[in-house]
Amino acid sequence: MIDTTFDFRSDAGGHDPDSRSPTLRRYHRLLWSKPLPNGELFDLDEATPGVYLHHRSPLGEFYLASDSVIPTFTRYVKVRPITDQLPEAEHEAFNTIGYTIGGMMVFPGNKVDNKLTLNGARGLYPRIADRMDLTLECIRRHYLGADNPLEEVLKRYSDFFNLFEDFPGYVDHFLLQDLVTTDGGGVKFFMPFDDFSTPALPRDLETYREYRRRSIDFIQARNVRIDRWARENLATEPAEGRP
Repeated sequence: MIDTTFDFRSDAGGHDPDSRSPTLRRYHRLLWSKPLPNGELFDLDEATPGVYLHHRSPLGEFYLASDSVIPTFTRYVKVRPITDQLPEAEHEAFNTIGYTIGGMMVFPGNKVDNKLTLNGARGLYPRIADRMDLTLECIRRHYLGADNPLEEVLKRYSDFFNLFEDFPGYVDHFLLQDLVTTDGGGVKFFMPFDDFSTPALPRDLETYREYRRRSIDFIQARNVRIDRWARENLATEPAEGRP
């Protein structure tokens, strides 16, 4: 039921796959509709008008949106002098794997007090630059009550993050184990990291190549993990004409 090689651009009609790919939306619903650490089912539906994915229960009401979380940086003006040194075929290969399910996430998508969503803040905050590794480090620190560049935004959605109880619970729910250290207590970074003081954008070709390699390694590993989880936990659809 989950094809981890599927490129969500292919059924988005030339639009943003995060909002227009029906396959991506269905995959998100199937993968993340499952029990929470407390045993309660966090089921998501696609039927609420104007909402990407929706949950309403005694747990609360949550509105989720999709976000592609591995930027290639090929459209970043500051990075173009670096990415322009590489052939277009390499960029397209990076984009292609980035638009498989391993490179996609859901975050709260409703605005609170008309302020930025987490999706918006990830892209606009220079110290994050849309990177998933840096976002996950902020989420890790949020669970610890530690300061981080996204804390103001994360606090607005604390009811959502409380669903998973702690950082390991969040990581396990969204199958992000390949982005954390073996002991589960730290984040594996795609570029050199020193307490958010190091640049979020690559500054030279060698750093960009390493960022790309680590990003692809993560997506591939997460795709394997997603495929295994789906085979073990999702019922197969009956063949046509059979009950």
